Amino acid sequence: MKRICTQITRGQHAVDGAGVRLRRVLGLRTVKDYDPFLMLDGFDSSDPDDYVRGFPWHPHRGIETVTYLLKGKIEHGDSLGNKGTINDLECQWMTAGSGIIHQEMPLPSESMLGCQLWVNLPSADKMTQPAYRDIVEQDVPVIQEEQAIVRVLSGTYNGTDGAFKGDYVNVQYLDIDLNPEHEWHYSQTSNDHTLFLYLISGTLAADQALESYESKACAMLMSATSGNPESYDTVSVKAGPEGARFFLIAARPLRESVSWGGPIVMNTKDELDVAFKELENNTFIKHPMPRFN
Repeated sequence: MKRICTQITRGQHAVDGAGVRLRRVLGLRTVKDYDPFLMLDGFDSSDPDDYVRGFPWHPHRGIETVTYLLKGKIEHGDSLGNKGTINDLECQWMTAGSGIIHQEMPLPSESMLGCQLWVNLPSADKMTQPAYRDIVEQDVPVIQEEQAIVRVLSGTYNGTDGAFKGDYVNVQYLDIDLNPEHEWHYSQTSNDHTLFLYLISGTLAADQALESYESKACAMLMSATSGNPESYDTVSVKAGPEGARFFLIAARPLRESVSWGGPIVMNTKDELDVAFKELENNTFIKHPMPRFN
């Protein structure tokens, strides 16, 4: 059986940080449907004025942020002096945990193309020790198939482990570059997992007939046709005439309450109030963060 496309979330243009223009695909209104994924911001610009103001110093708690660039360059650092750079086909996987204060500052590039995904942390792990993982291009397995190139950022694909495996939420994160007018099939995520596709470029059909193409910058929630959570229904997609570049992202939902205040996501309003009070009295940082490798 096939998974069917039950929802298309195109998102909307937004401005965040110090004036970064982006497309907010997932956000507050999609929390329930896309659990455990909270937010997805897409970057796509050839004009540095759209993004160079960046995201100056700001806090996070209770989430993981996953920033993946197909093209571009982002310098980042934290209040303890850790520094790093995300380049083409590189990723930063940051566990904010109990709290970090950091900044992300894009540099002028020929093109800025990629996205940042927020993954919710389970209640038991909200206050875990923060951590950074820089995933460089050579660490990401690349699988050359007949009609597609698949990069495995996290999880496992056809027996190949990705560059990263989550400590708290096991996210399947694939980057697929599909040849024009060809199909791609996937059946490795069980039906009790949230699974969606984020289309970066080109056009892609994900309906049952593979005839209705969606254009750039949309997310498609795939819902299993079978009621058996142990089954693995197939995701089938087809690229349009110009091909398609898209991400497949999946994980088991947490099914926990969400209390969200800007860059902090907890389970209750009381926990959220404590976090902002700690920001005010300079007790927000609970664990010293390790230095970058």
